[in-house]
Amino acid sequence: MSYQLSEGACLKLHHAAPDDREVFDGPYTLQILSLKKIGKHQEGINQPSDRYRVVLSDGTHFLQAMLATQLNEMANDKTIQRHTVIAAERLSCNYVQDKRLIILMALRVLGLPEERIGEPTGLDDRSAGPVPTAPAPAPAPAPAPEKSSQSSNRSAARTNWLPIEGLSPYQNNWTIKARVTQKSELKHYSNQRGEGKLFNVTFMDETGEIRATAFNQVADTLYPKLEEGKVYYVSKGKVNLAKKKFSNVMNDFEIGLEKNTEVEECLETTNLPMIKYSFVTLAELQDSPKDSTCDVIAILKDYTDVTEITSKTTNRNLKKRELNLVDKSGFSVRLTLWGNQAENFVPDEQNPVIAFKSVKVGDFNGRSLGMIGTSTLTQNPDIPESHALRGWYDSSGSNASFQSHSNGGGFSGGGTGGGFNRSDLKPLADMKLEANRITDSEDKAVSFSTRATIMHIRGENIAYPACKDCNKKVVDDGSGWRCDKCDKSWEKPTYRYIMSFAVSDHSGQLWFQGFNEAGVVIFGREADEVVEIKERDETQYNLILYQAVCKTYNFLLRAKRDSYNDNSRIRYGVSRITPLNYKEETDALLDLLDSPWGQQPYNVESNAMEL
Repeated sequence: MSYQLSEGACLKLHHAAPDDREVFDGPYTLQILSLKKIGKHQEGINQPSDRYRVVLSDGTHFLQAMLATQLNEMANDKTIQRHTVIAAERLSCNYVQDKRLIILMALRVLGLPEERIGEPTGLDDRSAGPVPTAPAPAPAPAPAPEKSSQSSNRSAARTNWLPIEGLSPYQNNWTIKARVTQKSELKHYSNQRGEGKLFNVTFMDETGEIRATAFNQVADTLYPKLEEGKVYYVSKGKVNLAKKKFSNVMNDFEIGLEKNTEVEECLETTNLPMIKYSFVTLAELQDSPKDSTCDVIAILKDYTDVTEITSKTTNRNLKKRELNLVDKSGFSVRLTLWGNQAENFVPDEQNPVIAFKSVKVGDFNGRSLGMIGTSTLTQNPDIPESHALRGWYDSSGSNASFQSHSNGGGFSGGGTGGGFNRSDLKPLADMKLEANRITDSEDKAVSFSTRATIMHIRGENIAYPACKDCNKKVVDDGSGWRCDKCDKSWEKPTYRYIMSFAVSDHSGQLWFQGFNEAGVVIFGREADEVVEIKERDETQYNLILYQAVCKTYNFLLRAKRDSYNDNSRIRYGVSRITPLNYKEETDALLDLLDSPWGQQPYNVESNAMEL
């Protein structure tokens, strides 16, 4: 269901005088972007009960308000929550300590969409309506020396700070006391506005996490001041709505570090957690979507030396090191370190316990992990999960055997490599029957192994123009091919396959979807070459399509239900595709004949094997 928000409502409420009942008596259709409980003495109010702060959006702008206490029960029982669309039927405006405060007095719930509507931006507090006149202030005392002023500010910062969960775009004078749990490298970038640099950090206190980013000169100034693991007082940054596509930190807001931002190290670190984890076992990675992030804790079984590879997309030399991790679930997985992390990695001891925060899930050989800019690595952390894992490995785990996700998602049995699992081979008809049992409410995919022949390939849109850094789609804006994610432009893109093709076997036919790796196997050439041929010679392109069909492959698939044009359907995504190895197939059939199944007596009367 779609909702039409009352565009312009936030701007109208923001500028209205407190006694303008025509404005505050609504109703307005608004969306709740944030709903947080605050203490009894915050916001300058000394109230007998807790209050709720809400951020309201009209799709274009957002503003902050307080929930009237008579509506607290709606927040307590989750009648209203983040993303709820409401009809704000009555509001009011007061001034507390010269601060403008909008209060939501009455509302009606209209619905709960899954995500934020529009891309609302904040309103400048300085453009708000008139503040009631107050008695003239007493003459200001003579300014103290600069050193004394700084000392006074620091003293105040040590005794008054705001929890991270209390930050919002409508607070200017705030200080947080938080630990740096992650700090990226100082990155350089280039776009249409020129070149620059940036880095980001994640701050954490006992109430939550928030991401902060600094650019250019501010980045040069603050980068050496902030160190992972240390606690700081931070103030005078700008709080904005978080850009979720650049961050996996669970917070609706983020901090922009600016020229006047103050950072002071705090030596009092009690009650501040080192880092918060939400661990998944290595076995559970099979249910984690590709390109998602997760936290894992595992034993380092072994690792490789640093190697150097050349990126196919950027032609840059990259250094990498691979770690082999195991845990109590009986699985092993390969995790890749890149760049400086790969070069500087040294185990604290033989087979240490390592906790990883926000590592990226890949589908190479079934499942793999990789460190990204927001990932952290901690050896032998002092947490219960680490002690339990250490005890298990020392007592029995060191002698255990482990399965790899490359064996068809964790199943044992002879495989052809690349994730295909012969022991779980299913005909297309059986696979379709089982996949159709996936309900709309299930979010996880089901893995299958099958063998089928490609009968037809849709050739209209076989590839897309991609960013050379992140592989996301780029758009020709006239001056170059622009990537919104990386904020970069390219003279020309690199093309990547995005394929839809029909396959069949003795039991039926299905449509599969495959990406770049599948296309390279099917056509035997990169997508750039195929697109160039398609644009130059349509006849030769059709010949390439013709030569690619009527070939049989082993497939590892992930079936998942989704919706298209309001129609529910099952999509079969190709995780791995391998051509048939006829020697291996023959050896497998010989092994089958030597198995108990192949040694069954032959029933002459029925002319069939006794099953």
